[in-house]
Amino acid sequence: MEAPVTAETPRGTQLNKTSIIMDASKYIEELKKKVDKLNREIACTQNRIDDNTLPMVTVEALQKGFLINISSGKSYPGLLVSILEAFEKLGLSVVQARATCTDTFRLEAVGGDIQVARMDAQMVKQAVLQAIKTSTKSSDPE
Repeated sequence: MEAPVTAETPRGTQLNKTSIIMDASKYIEELKKKVDKLNREIACTQNRIDDNTLPMVTVEALQKGFLINISSGKSYPGLLVSILEAFEKLGLSVVQARATCTDTFRLEAVGGDIQVARMDAQMVKQAVLQAIKTSTKSSDPE
């Protein structure tokens, strides 16, 4: 059973309708702030999840070639082939490689026998990123 609006408080003062409405209004504002905070946290978490699907590419120059690491939270059909074709266009032969292409994508490759003398790690990285971009665009059903 609900207490009447004029119920006594522990201090002995009576509550009036205005103070009840004011308290309820403050409580609603607090709840709104909590909802906004939770929505921001959800959006931030979703952005992190989306970011995990973007490929991470690192290229390190070795004495004779490059160490290329590519990882993505998502694999696309033909992605490995596109990357290997990019290596071929650069004149970079794969000396050693490890790849996983099931649900996620991971490639660690050592490229050597460079046919372009002035090739640097940034050039290799840009070619790989372009191959990934091309491959992921062609496999998205938009």
